[in-house]
Amino acid sequence: MRRYGPAWFGGGIVLAWILIALLAPWISPYQPNAVDVTARLQPPSATHWMGTDTLGRDVFSRLLHGARLSLAAGFSVVILGALIGTAIGTIAAWARGWWDEGLMRLTDLVLCFPPIILALAIAAALGIGPLNTVLAMLVVWWPKFARLGRALALVQRSQEYVEAATVLGLKPRRILLRHIMPNTLGPLAVLITLDLGNAILTFAGLSFLGLGVIPPMAEWGSMVAEGRELVEQWWVAAFPGLAILTVVVGFNFCGDGLRDWLDPKGRTQ
Repeated sequence: MRRYGPAWFGGGIVLAWILIALLAPWISPYQPNAVDVTARLQPPSATHWMGTDTLGRDVFSRLLHGARLSLAAGFSVVILGALIGTAIGTIAAWARGWWDEGLMRLTDLVLCFPPIILALAIAAALGIGPLNTVLAMLVVWWPKFARLGRALALVQRSQEYVEAATVLGLKPRRILLRHIMPNTLGPLAVLITLDLGNAILTFAGLSFLGLGVIPPMAEWGSMVAEGRELVEQWWVAAFPGLAILTVVVGFNFCGDGLRDWLDPKGRTQ
């Protein structure tokens, strides 16, 4: 606990948000889209713990339901991006030749564009909606995993156990799937953990700009956007913003702790 205290703290935050997302329909005091104009813009109270928004909807209930969409989008983008990117990078490192050259030039082409700008353009072209936003983010998310997967595969390919497997007559596909890929999972797991917070933040940013979800769907970025001009009614934007902050910090702490734990040189005897 003393050595990996921040990682345990971050893991607790992430686990708490996952449980909240799973149990949101049962623990939220109100329906997230229930409109009550007579109770609009009420400050936090015993009736509405985090106040109400411009339509009288309970901010606390919308915050709990927003966790379901934000976490699901973050996990979907990072996991799918990791699978696609790692497969492309590993195949490029193993095949070499024109396969390597073609796949890496495609990766470089995507990396030439700022990720948020390219995702914004793709999301605008596809249309508003969480699925389209996830697809737009996925297009710009896989190259970093392809680069890392290729670098790790090149290192593993030069190891003696790969040479031994080749001498024993194992097929290239088996060497790739059974020997090289499993030995690249450590650094990839660290990148996945660190990237989850970034993906949730990016999805919230696209929703803030109006490209994430279709109203009245509850999502943290769109909730912040609804309260960006309400200076006196600070609770409308403050609580969703704090939710984004806590989950991003939690994933960053987890990623840092996982990196330290997986690094043998960083451990004390």
